[in-house]
Amino acid sequence: MLQKRTAFYVSDRTGITAEMLGHSLLTQFEGVVFTETPVPFVDSLEKAQELLRRIDDARDTDGKRPLVFTTLVDPEISAVVASADALVLDCFEIFIAPLEAELGIKSSHTVGRSHSAADVVDYHRRIEAVNYALAHDDGVSTRDLTEADVILVGVSRSGKTPTCLYLALQFGVRAANYPLVPEDFSSMRLPSQLRSFRAKLFGLTINADRLQHIRSERKPGSSYATLPNCQFEVREAEALMRQEGIPYLDTTTKSIEEIATHVLHEAKLVRHIY
Repeated sequence: MLQKRTAFYVSDRTGITAEMLGHSLLTQFEGVVFTETPVPFVDSLEKAQELLRRIDDARDTDGKRPLVFTTLVDPEISAVVASADALVLDCFEIFIAPLEAELGIKSSHTVGRSHSAADVVDYHRRIEAVNYALAHDDGVSTRDLTEADVILVGVSRSGKTPTCLYLALQFGVRAANYPLVPEDFSSMRLPSQLRSFRAKLFGLTINADRLQHIRSERKPGSSYATLPNCQFEVREAEALMRQEGIPYLDTTTKSIEEIATHVLHEAKLVRHIY
């Protein structure tokens, strides 16, 4: 019988840091079913006390102590949460104290420093990159492609749009995308709009069986979604990319996070934000 445990991700701001770190750690324990609960904006003693009640309820329901991952900066609030009948892992304390000792200086202990709009330059880069990705999605616009950091190409439903948005949101990369369609395969030439941007092109491909499954959910019963058509498009798209010297990545078994990170490194893109 699988063990059931509750995990809380607690922060005085968005909780992204605690959630990402905590979730990554918990995925290593396959014999446990975790109920994961983000608790952002715990920025007062009253909210901390309410959190204690939630932790107690989870303990009573599970019959075991909850796990609590925190990135709280205020020492009073942190002390309240640390008093919970739970395994409390203070992510900042685990890493900040050794860093302070090594660097010989105290950290700023600034609330919301990791994920906020305080850094105006980074904030605007993120917004501009997202707007750019939306405006240049699926070949809708080919204006301003000179401003793109990368242009993703590939058959329809190979993961271009979500990858562009992830690149924009997480890395501040201006990413456009353009679909390769049967008309391109009949001529075996890049679309004219892309030829002068070959150095910015990066391809995505996908297993034909997986593509057929994705397309069938979108347009069931269509010729677009048949396996023979998917096999044809994937085969021809890969041949065209090889012919044009465009590096490409198989997205079949990769998450969007993995795809975007591969693109970032293999295309030698510069990360603009953290």
